[in-house]
Amino acid sequence: MSSHHIVRDDQEPALIIANGASCSEELLGQLLEWSPLVIVLDSAIERVLELGIKVDVLLGDFDRGFDAAYYAAKQYPMEIVHTPDQEKTDLEKAFDYLIQKGHQAANVVWATGKRADHTITNITSIVQYREKLKIVILDDHSKVFLLPKRFEKWYTAKTPISLIPIGNVSGITTRNLFYPLQNDGLTIGYKTGSSNHVAHDGLVVIEHEEGDLLLMECFD
Repeated sequence: MSSHHIVRDDQEPALIIANGASCSEELLGQLLEWSPLVIVLDSAIERVLELGIKVDVLLGDFDRGFDAAYYAAKQYPMEIVHTPDQEKTDLEKAFDYLIQKGHQAANVVWATGKRADHTITNITSIVQYREKLKIVILDDHSKVFLLPKRFEKWYTAKTPISLIPIGNVSGITTRNLFYPLQNDGLTIGYKTGSSNHVAHDGLVVIEHEEGDLLLMECFD
C-alpha cells in the first residue's frame, strides 16, 4: 500500500489506526490519501508497517517490553509519543495528542471488531471530545459519529441508519426516516433506534434536545 499524501489543509482529518479488526485496503487507502497525519497505536504498529504505510506518530504506553526505538529505526522520521497514563485508553491519548497539536478532526480505523470491550469503549469514548474534536469511526460496515443537536444530510432511499444513545437521550424528532421519532426518548439497553433506514431520496433531519446521540451509517 502506498504512503499517505501530505495535505496542508488543516481541515483535513488526521487518521488514527487502532488495533481492532482490519478494514479493507480500499477504505484504508481512501483515508490515507487525504490524511495530513497518521497516528498508529503501539499495539498495531507491526501490522501497519507490513502494509507499507508511512507512519508519522507512534503512540502508546509501550508496556510489555515494547521497544519503540526498534520501530523508530525501521521508519524514519517518526515521532515517538510515550503516554504511560493508565487512566485513559491509547485511543483517548491519541485524541488528546491531536487536540494539543491543534487538529480539528480525526478519522479512526481498526477500532472495532476483535474484543467487544475495546469496541464498546472506543465508540463511546468519542462523547467526551464533543467540543474539542470531530471524530468519525469507520470500518467496512459502518461509519459512526456523534450528532449535534440538529443534523441534516442528503441520503438515498433505504440507506440503513441507526441512532444509538449513550445513556439517555430525550426530545428526538426525525424527518425522512422509515420509522419516525416525534419528541421521543432513547435509552441504551432499553430502547434504541437501531436498523432504521431512509424513507425517500432526500434530506434527513434528526434533532434531539438532551443527551449524546450517535449516528451509524451502515453498509450491509
